[in-house]
Amino acid sequence: MTSSPSRAARRSSPRGAYAKTEGRRKQIIDAATAVFATHGYSGGSLRQISKDLSLSFTSLMHHFPSKELLLEAVLEQADQTATAEFEERRQVDGLAAAVLWLAEYNLGHPQLLRLLAVLSAEASSQGHPAHDWFKDRYTNLRQAFADHIRADQAKGRIDAATDPDLAAVSILAGWDGTQLQWLIDPSFDMLAALQYVIGGALKRRL
Repeated sequence: MTSSPSRAARRSSPRGAYAKTEGRRKQIIDAATAVFATHGYSGGSLRQISKDLSLSFTSLMHHFPSKELLLEAVLEQADQTATAEFEERRQVDGLAAAVLWLAEYNLGHPQLLRLLAVLSAEASSQGHPAHDWFKDRYTNLRQAFADHIRADQAKGRIDAATDPDLAAVSILAGWDGTQLQWLIDPSFDMLAALQYVIGGALKRRL
């Protein structure tokens, strides 16, 4: 027995509506990424985002009732870029190779790098809505990198004399610093500089 058109439509329409809603949310997040990367969180406005999308302010607020919720979505999308492939490469080739791969991948996404650079600086103030997000992000990254270094030490990839916790801090600091220099001056050889930093932190030649 076939379904009547009306019953089929009732079953398919929520799926179509969901896809449309998710598509609109993605458009808003992408537009907000561009605005926040250019003007920062404080300087970027929801009205500018809605204007860039030719979307009514009411429609934007329907998807993101507050600027803070939109900021959270923007940061989560930026932080998830290439996460799965990074982890696969880390397991196969080790942390150093995975970091260099992701750093090179990021060169093709300068807007995301600029977003994180701008917002992390703003979020150094405890009153900033992204302060806790960045604090947790760096805490988690330091711990994860230290754990990855210990795993690589167990496999003989990294000198046993390397201090995992200090090396993790050094790599993250070098990564942020070299990316920022590249954003300011794209002629700067960020990958070569980062490779040197990682080699020194892990007491090995890459």
